[in-house]
Amino acid sequence: MGKVHLVGAGPGDPELLTVRAARLLARASIVFHDSLVGRGILQLIGREAEAIDVGKRCGRKLLTQDEINSLLVSATAKHDVVIRLKGGDPLIFGRAGEEIEALRNAGVDFEVVPGITAALGAAAAAGISLTDRRAASQVVISTFSRGTEGAPMDFSAITSTTTLALYMPGPDYAEVAHRLLEGGLPDDLPCVIVSNATGAGQQIRWTSVAQLAHEEELPAPALMIVGRVASRKVQEISKAFWRGDPDGRSVSPSAVS
Repeated sequence: MGKVHLVGAGPGDPELLTVRAARLLARASIVFHDSLVGRGILQLIGREAEAIDVGKRCGRKLLTQDEINSLLVSATAKHDVVIRLKGGDPLIFGRAGEEIEALRNAGVDFEVVPGITAALGAAAAAGISLTDRRAASQVVISTFSRGTEGAPMDFSAITSTTTLALYMPGPDYAEVAHRLLEGGLPDDLPCVIVSNATGAGQQIRWTSVAQLAHEEELPAPALMIVGRVASRKVQEISKAFWRGDPDGRSVSPSAVS
């Protein structure tokens, strides 16, 4: 039987792919990839390999997760190097856990090849640090849940020293802003939206939690970084505190720019 490699394609730029990932793509005889994996990375797949899109199109799944799991298992009977290629890192919102469980239950050998996750690519593109000893000591990675697949995040658990990396915010930024404000986040807290991070169509928009409701939607995939680090003036903003802190101070709106 062959071996399945769960490979991270990174945030978009082919040059950010790991060396091991590039070598495996050149050797693979079959690749099951997500729809959001860029053309530049798909071009690294060997000419003789079969490339199969198993991702989503316009929000609709081409295959169920169980069907993808079955394809991975069955492919090892005919192929030595089987790749499941995912955007970003396989272990961050990539359903790798379900695929790993299916492979283990089937007795199939597998390997995880990490990739640069979207939050790191977006932060790098915006030129900000997700942690900063002056403003943020922890990072929370979450998705904005609208459906039934998982409980919505408790935004009230976010502290003044937290950076929130919000994956898949969807098209309704007003709904995101409402949930953030409802969770107790201050309306002038900085926020940056990064679309197609590190890719050719990359866009970056600086805003705040309150202004978020009035922002036009950026093309998917997009990611939001919310917190004091999401500002070009971290040193200035680090001196301010959220309402409810002992000093009773809040973030200055001028620090958002």
